[in-house]
Amino acid sequence: MQISFHKIKTKNLGVLAQQVIQASKSGTYKLPEEHVLLKKLEDESREYTQAYTKPAYSQKGRSVLAADAARTKAYQRLRAYLKAYGEMPLLADYKDAAELYKVMRRFDIRRMNYAEKSAEMKLLVEELEKPEHAERLKKLKLKPAFDELKALYEGFEDLYAEQASANAALRATPSATAIRRRLERALRDYINLLTAMRSLEGWDMIYGEVNELVKAAAIVYKNDRKKDKVAVAPTDKTEA
Repeated sequence: MQISFHKIKTKNLGVLAQQVIQASKSGTYKLPEEHVLLKKLEDESREYTQAYTKPAYSQKGRSVLAADAARTKAYQRLRAYLKAYGEMPLLADYKDAAELYKVMRRFDIRRMNYAEKSAEMKLLVEELEKPEHAERLKKLKLKPAFDELKALYEGFEDLYAEQASANAALRATPSATAIRRRLERALRDYINLLTAMRSLEGWDMIYGEVNELVKAAAIVYKNDRKKDKVAVAPTDKTEA
């Protein structure tokens, strides 16, 4: 029962481990069911399956992008309105609009990355919450627009923090390579046990079944290699 586990494709290695476990725990063979090496194989197989099916990142990127776009648009709308209002002397309270526009210009978030924009918007919100500016927003009936801007800014911050936390948790898990090596070792140890015990009554049948599973995996590996060679083989065609 010989096979180089490191040559087997990722998914196929996981399938082989599951097949060996299922065969050993089918109820037909009592002797290996409670063996420590089989339990070890089960543990490593479970972690391996979780590792190669998990996403590399939290997949919150699109949500973060949408939240950033929403807060940016809210900023741009308020800024554009104040600019236009402040340039119309015939309108009441145009000076208040002009003062608020100066604040918006001071905290310009355009062409900034997420972190820079967040820092600038934090300062902007704090500035607009000062009594003199809050009064101007109220006079211009722009308090709802400011509240929307603040809510979108805070919503982005919460979502961005969730993304960072989720990505950190994913990176903290063991590497897929390390987990694969552990599964290969556990599979090899268990198969070596079956090989050593195959001459004893009660072990020969499970050895035979697992041996067939390993042979089948070896055939799949050889077929995969042939397909790969065909895919990269140069052709004899030449241009006329």
